[in-house]
Amino acid sequence: MKKKLILVLGPVICLFFFFSPFEIISPEADKVVGVALWMILWWITETVSISVTALIPLTFYPLLGIMPIKEVAISYGHPIIFLFFGGFVLALALEKVKLHRRVALSIIKLTGTSPNKIILGFMLATAFLSMWISNTATTVVMLPIAYSVIELLIHDEDGFTKKDKNFALSIMLGIAYSANVGGIATLIGTPPNIVLAGFMESEYGYNISFLKWMVVGIPFAIIMLFFIYFILTKVMYPNNLASFEKSNEIIDLEMKKLGKINKSEIIVLIIFIFAILLWISKNYINSLFPALSLTDTTISMIAAFACFTAIQNNKTILAWEDTKKLPWGILILFGGGLALASGLSNVGIIDMIGTAVSDNKMLSILLIGSILITVMLFMTELMSNVALVAIFAPMVAGVAIGLNIDLLHILIPVTMASSCAFMLPMSTPPNAIVFASGHVKVAQMARAGFLLNIISIILLVLFFQFIIPLIFKM
Repeated sequence: MKKKLILVLGPVICLFFFFSPFEIISPEADKVVGVALWMILWWITETVSISVTALIPLTFYPLLGIMPIKEVAISYGHPIIFLFFGGFVLALALEKVKLHRRVALSIIKLTGTSPNKIILGFMLATAFLSMWISNTATTVVMLPIAYSVIELLIHDEDGFTKKDKNFALSIMLGIAYSANVGGIATLIGTPPNIVLAGFMESEYGYNISFLKWMVVGIPFAIIMLFFIYFILTKVMYPNNLASFEKSNEIIDLEMKKLGKINKSEIIVLIIFIFAILLWISKNYINSLFPALSLTDTTISMIAAFACFTAIQNNKTILAWEDTKKLPWGILILFGGGLALASGLSNVGIIDMIGTAVSDNKMLSILLIGSILITVMLFMTELMSNVALVAIFAPMVAGVAIGLNIDLLHILIPVTMASSCAFMLPMSTPPNAIVFASGHVKVAQMARAGFLLNIISIILLVLFFQFIIPLIFKM
C-alpha cells in the first residue's frame, strides 16, 4: 500500500507544480522543480528501480514543455557515459579471464602469514581491484578466499574463540570498507565519480582529467586504508592471534587452481596496462600529436574495442553476449542525473541557490563545506550514492557559485563523501555482502563504521581546505 501511495504521489507532486495557480519561482522553473521532486522521492524510496526513475526527464521533459526530446536525449548519450561503458567492458574482460582473481591472490601472498598481515593483504587486494572493477564484483571475488582462511580457525584445536571471531570480523569489514574506498581512487572506480565528471563537462565544459583525479583519489584512499586497518585491528576488534602458516597453503591452492597465466590473461593485461598508461600520459601525447585529440572517453572506448576484437583460440576475448552482465541501468542513471542537472541549470535554479548563499554572510566557507560533506556522507548511509550525487551536484555547484569559490574545490570532496558509507549493511553492496556472511552483526559494523565516518569527514574537510585547491583549478 505504501509503495502504491508513493508511486502515485511522485507524479501528483509534479502535476501540482505544473498546474499551480500561483508562481513559486517562474513558470519554467516550477515545472523543473516538480519533476526534480518526483525523481528525488522515487530515488530516496526506491519505489521503482533508480534506473527507471532516471528515465523521467527523457519521458516528461518534452511532454511538459521543459525541453525538446532531442536536447534531453543528449544527456543519455554523453561522452562521460561511454567513458564508464568502456570501463565496464574492461572490468568484464578482467573478470572473464579471471585475471582479477590472480592479481588479488598475488597481493595477499606478498603480505605474509601473520593474522594482521593477512587482513592487510585482503584489504590491499580489494582496494586495488575496486579501482578498476565494481566494488560488488570485487567483494564477491574476495569473499570465498576469506571464507577459506576463516575455516582454518573454525576447525582448529581450540575451536572458534573470541580472538578468532575478531579476526573473521576484521577481515570481513576490511574487505567491505576497502572495496568502498578503493573506488574513490580512480575516475572509473565508482559511479558517483563519473556522475560528477559528466555534470562538470555538460554544464560547465570542464573535463576532469583521469590523472588529476588519481592525484587526489589515491592519497585519500591510502590514508583511509591505514585508518580502516588501524581501527579494525588495533582499536575495535584486535585478535592477538599467533601466525598460522596454513593460510599460505590456501592461497597456494587457489593459485594452483588458476594454473599458469594463459594467453587470454596476458592479452587483457596488456590492454589494461595500455589503457592506464594512455590515461596518465594523455596530455603529453596530445601535445606531440594534436590531431589525435585523445580524451579519457576515447581511451576507454579503444580499450573496450580491443577486448571485443582481440582473438585467442579462434575466439574474441569478449563476445557481445558477455555484455548481458553489464550494469546497463547505471548508464541510464547517469543520463537521468545529467538531464535533471541540465533542466535545473537551464531555468536558473542553480544560479538562484548561488545568489541565496552569497547573500548569507553569517557562515564561513570552511563551515559550509564541512556541513555539505557531513550531510552527504550520512545521507549515503540510507540511499543510493549515485542518485544522491545526481541530486546534490547542481545544488552544491550553486553554493560554490554563491561562495565565489572554484566549483571543484567543494564538489570533489562532497562526491568522495558519497563513497564513505561504513555504518550500515544497506549502505553499499559490499557492506550488504559481508553482512550476509554471518560473521558481522549490525551493531559491530555500526560501531566501527561511525568512527570511520567521522575520520572520513575530518580527512575530506582537510582535502577540501588544503589539497584539492592545489590540484584543481577551473
